[in-house]
Amino acid sequence: MVTMRLFFIFVVVFMVGFISSAPAAAPASFQDSEGKTVTVTRPYARIISLYPAHSENLVSLGLGAEIIGIEGGAEDLPQLKDKKHFNFREDPEKFIAARPDLVLIRPMIERSAPQLIATLRQAGITVVSLQPNTVEEIFAYWRALGLLTGRTRQAEEMVATFQTELAAIRKIVAKVPEKARAKVYFEAIHTKMKTFAGESIAMYVLGQAGGINVAADARQVRETNIAAYGKEQILAKAGEIEVFLAQQGRMNPVTIEAIIQEPGFQAIKAVRSNRVFLVDERIVSRPTLRLIEGIKTIAALLYPELFPGGPRKKGGGDGR
Repeated sequence: MVTMRLFFIFVVVFMVGFISSAPAAAPASFQDSEGKTVTVTRPYARIISLYPAHSENLVSLGLGAEIIGIEGGAEDLPQLKDKKHFNFREDPEKFIAARPDLVLIRPMIERSAPQLIATLRQAGITVVSLQPNTVEEIFAYWRALGLLTGRTRQAEEMVATFQTELAAIRKIVAKVPEKARAKVYFEAIHTKMKTFAGESIAMYVLGQAGGINVAADARQVRETNIAAYGKEQILAKAGEIEVFLAQQGRMNPVTIEAIIQEPGFQAIKAVRSNRVFLVDERIVSRPTLRLIEGIKTIAALLYPELFPGGPRKKGGGDGR
């Protein structure tokens, strides 16, 4: 985690100098999430993205035809609906035949498919591994994508948009006194009774929405965004949990019924008061501009009186 932070701090400092002082065509170098040096001499124009967050951010940067392939999971965006699908478990020849000049991955793929990555690099294809683990790293991540694609101005616009919209949300949430804020358990993986690590993006979203994490003592699993929190620990705080949130998606295909019917969970205050809600994992766990939507969604669930017209509650209140 420390290495990751240093990498993104380096990118921030480097990018500021590059954008302000160097010609647009000047080569630029930075280290990716795996510590490998990436030198950009020109924008990459044939990109395969093996992480839905990369794909979505490339669209936010204004790319379209440059994206020649994606890993499934971001097809709700019209710009990506007809893109060819790739998977890191597939034969390298499928990638090579598509003639990409850049393949964007994340550290999990680097560890899981070293032979694929080595083969692509041997074929002369640039492979870059990027994934921010905290919100502090997201802006530098967007700027790194902007540098790789020649969209540095658009990357700065993404940062500015996020900051502006977050400031507006914070102004409303500030009306709720600290002592009156909702105490929340935020589930990451139901079958394993996992929550999110304290410094994770999802917990940042919860905090900005005005929620208090009741599982702040959860133990982080390796250097991931996930934290261990067994059923005994959850039930030990059953009387404190005023709202039970669960991300829903590929990582956690859970239902409200599964949560409510979990043996012992009837003791949880949120279950008894019908305040169990699901939130789309794409808006709370992925480092994209849609985190703003995630913050607004959770804020509206916690404080509907302050966020009238918010998203329809997908949960115990009216989702059963």
